[in-house]
Amino acid sequence: MKKYILTLAFSLLWIAFAQASDPAFIAAMQKQLTAKKTITNYEQSQTVTNGFLRIADASDSEWLPYYYAALLKTEAAFRFDIDKDKSLDEALELVKKADKIAPGNSEITALNGYILMGKISLDPAGRGQSMSPQAMQLFGKAINLDRENPRAVSLMSQMELGMAEFFGTGPEKACGMARMSLDLYKKEEAKITDEYLLPTWGKMQADQVASKCN
Repeated sequence: MKKYILTLAFSLLWIAFAQASDPAFIAAMQKQLTAKKTITNYEQSQTVTNGFLRIADASDSEWLPYYYAALLKTEAAFRFDIDKDKSLDEALELVKKADKIAPGNSEITALNGYILMGKISLDPAGRGQSMSPQAMQLFGKAINLDRENPRAVSLMSQMELGMAEFFGTGPEKACGMARMSLDLYKKEEAKITDEYLLPTWGKMQADQVASKCN
């Protein structure tokens, strides 16, 4: 029985590796990630988002296409004059799909918290008390799932800074986490190759928090 379980585990691991290493999947994802860097308006954002969703439809065991589609929906809410709540709600639905494929994933968990941050920013007085603890809990969970994830630490630092400013307390904790995240971003940069598909965003936000600590 033990031998069977080990064989099954290795088989599933190989299947996951093979899918993630599929040249067509990698090429399609690289194309969309390159296009993502050129977005300047909402129409372009929608086009790239739809591209990721087409990849998701064709690769139903991959979480990354849903993740990036959710990230684009979130960024669109911050960047463009659109129905921001609707865009963030759509991002939450996409995150749920990614989480079903890869439960307990630090990146997905951190993005979930980031979307809640966006929701809070639209109505701090009405949503802050109920949603801030949820976002903080998600960032804490993301850090525990992967202490090398710079986005989880950086996003937590943003929340800590916002709370410090709201309550009139010092930014020391937020600053410490921002500096920690910048160190993690340096480590991450050394891993990035031409075929690197995992998330790498967020350093600019960490720099912004750190700039308030000088």
